[in-house]
Amino acid sequence: MPPPTTPVKAPPNAPSQALSAQVATSPGPVDVGKILQKAGHFTVFVRLMQATTEDAELNKELNTTNNGVTIFAPSDNAFSSLKSGFLNALSDEDKTELVKFHVLPALVSSSQFQTVSNPVRTQAGTGPRVTLNVTTTGNFVNISTGLTDTSISGTVYTDSQLAIYQIDKVLFPVDIFTPKPPAPAPAPELGKPGKAAAGAERPTAPKDISGALTPLILVHNNALPLAVLSCMVAAIFS
Repeated sequence: MPPPTTPVKAPPNAPSQALSAQVATSPGPVDVGKILQKAGHFTVFVRLMQATTEDAELNKELNTTNNGVTIFAPSDNAFSSLKSGFLNALSDEDKTELVKFHVLPALVSSSQFQTVSNPVRTQAGTGPRVTLNVTTTGNFVNISTGLTDTSISGTVYTDSQLAIYQIDKVLFPVDIFTPKPPAPAPAPELGKPGKAAAGAERPTAPKDISGALTPLILVHNNALPLAVLSCMVAAIFS
């Protein structure tokens, strides 16, 4: 499946990023969906997270463990640039992978992007088909997947466990939008022994000539002429 849009790199002289959080920290359990809804322009991404139950999994992790999470949240404008019906054409498995590809299983503050190691691990896993690289140019944090090039356009929310950053393009993993390599051919099964073909020669057991050689040895010991002995041997093997 080809990617629905052609990746375009951010212009070098784009305006500086608004890194101040848009949503203030509120008391009570963390709810990723409510945070994004409060920000006001992540409706499609919230619906996608709810449809794949990724929001519930993130909320459980954030409220029951000390693990950190970073989310790259595409804005509604990012989804509106996609072809009509694009998300509906994805399988449930691909939708889940797409959401997980936007989530890092660690808290990364805005200043830590300069020191992250590439490729950055996402909840979609690791490997060349789910590669995500993060680089910095001045104040810009650039994100590349091999199919998408974009940059963080602002900070939506941040606390001691969770950071949500706005991006203006949907991140496309290679795993969904390029053909997968063919599976290796199965090893051939060992053939079962069958009946011998008609007319095929059957192996013959060698003749037991031990008994015939005994008199020859005795005769030879009695000095039988060599010519006679040769004839007797030839008769045995014929």
